[in-house]
Amino acid sequence: MRVAAFTGFGDGDEVAIRERPDPDPGPGEAVVDVEACSINRHDLWILQGDSALVSEGALPFVSGLDAAGVVRAAGEGAAVEAGDRVLLCPNETCGTCEYCREGPETLCEAFRLYHGALAEQALVEADRLIPLPESVGFPEAAALPTAYLTAWRMLKVADVGPTDLVFVPGATGGVGVAAVQLSDVLGAEAVGTSTSERKLKRLEELGCAHTVESADPEELVRAVRAVGQPDAVVNHLGGEFTQAGLEVMRRGGTMVICGRTAAPTSEFELGPFFLRHEEIVGSTMGTQPELATLVELLADGAFDPPVGGTYALAETGEAFDEMLRRDAFGKLVVEPGA
Repeated sequence: MRVAAFTGFGDGDEVAIRERPDPDPGPGEAVVDVEACSINRHDLWILQGDSALVSEGALPFVSGLDAAGVVRAAGEGAAVEAGDRVLLCPNETCGTCEYCREGPETLCEAFRLYHGALAEQALVEADRLIPLPESVGFPEAAALPTAYLTAWRMLKVADVGPTDLVFVPGATGGVGVAAVQLSDVLGAEAVGTSTSERKLKRLEELGCAHTVESADPEELVRAVRAVGQPDAVVNHLGGEFTQAGLEVMRRGGTMVICGRTAAPTSEFELGPFFLRHEEIVGSTMGTQPELATLVELLADGAFDPPVGGTYALAETGEAFDEMLRRDAFGKLVVEPGA
């Protein structure tokens, strides 16, 4: 089979097509013909050498978390059959620690993420596969596991519900778009920001009630205050946007942080933070049942993930370069079976 492998650290030029043996499923495993795999900033950080998960000694490395496709073969005891349409939940857990026993599984002491879906076939644990209805397209399904699952979990952690106001700085990236759409699904309104007027117009079409064209934290604070006091902040940026979010959030509000796109550290004022009883909560991915819920919502037409572009496996490097340019709106999806 062919894989799109990272052969060095850098940009899309470091992605090359390699041949690897077709996998055979062992007990409890399945081989999936990958029809679609979306790429994420997580993959880009690995490609750029900005991830502790992958060292130079691990190259060539095949990334790709978000696989949707059709089961080719299933091992003994697997709860899937050849021909099943499926979506992979990329969570990998030990299954035995106190956090796996008591939940949520994202707290597992050995929590990891699956890699290897930027390939024609993926060898996976069969119990991590979620049935995919015929009404759901593979590219749209592949958008869900990282961006939408992360956003859904963040909104749930912040207890977002009808009539709430959610502040989403940097709302035109993967998690940002997902947070806006899923806030709407939950009956909440979102305030989304971007430096692109074109992208903000697309965001409005997806149900974003309020948009702000700026990346300046002080301007964002003034603009959001003019709208209201957010009940929750979905923060995938970090850096100086953490303080901005705390300044606009209502008393007792919750900020959930899932990333460091802008900067890996943040400084914020402690006095207002504890005097206003605000909360900052970290969050990574979500649970497999939550991903199954998102599949159901997608099948029911509750939301429709925008796909910013599709690429053949041989064009995977171009997809990463497009991500680096930040021009696309919506998920970028590699289609190994195309």
